[in-house]
Amino acid sequence: MASRKQLDVHRGDQNPQKWRISLGEDVFKSFLSQGCPTVHKVFDEGSFFSPLLFGKFFDPSDAFPLWEFESDILLSNLRSSGQSTVDWFQSDQEYVLKADLPGSGNNVQVFVDKGKVVEISGQWRQQRESKIQDWRSGHWWEYGYVRRLELPEDAADWRKIEAYVDNDVHLEIRIPKDLLDGNPQGNAIVAAKDSEGGVN
Repeated sequence: MASRKQLDVHRGDQNPQKWRISLGEDVFKSFLSQGCPTVHKVFDEGSFFSPLLFGKFFDPSDAFPLWEFESDILLSNLRSSGQSTVDWFQSDQEYVLKADLPGSGNNVQVFVDKGKVVEISGQWRQQRESKIQDWRSGHWWEYGYVRRLELPEDAADWRKIEAYVDNDVHLEIRIPKDLLDGNPQGNAIVAAKDSEGGVN
């Protein structure tokens, strides 16, 4: 039976230190070369969370101007080889992003940072005892994944953003356009809330 989880939007994120350590290309290559199957599932080239998703290395913890590009162009090489499970597009009313998650959607979170950046993150491995309590403040790629995207200038207020996870795998984010004045404001956290229902 198909299920859809709606992600509720909440204000604020209590960790200003998150993503303070950048993922460099050499560090990423060394990390990927360890050969862990889970690491490859999370970060391989066709994954939404891969630094190589857009053809060149780009730290996914840095905000990327996704909506300035057409998915058919940016992902053409991956699509021709059947490697990509990511898509984005826009209509007159909204922006839509669809991507497969590398694991269960139960721990995925979506943040809106200062009304300018949408951030999708989750853990693929539990953090061991550490001086750093939040996995996002250290070498985050050893425990989780993230993709930060600049919100379009004409995006509506963050409270109107909708996010869903279908069958614990398929992420969908809908960002309505502000047809009157394109200035989103505020901070938000989107946390998973279970609700059963059919897939649209």
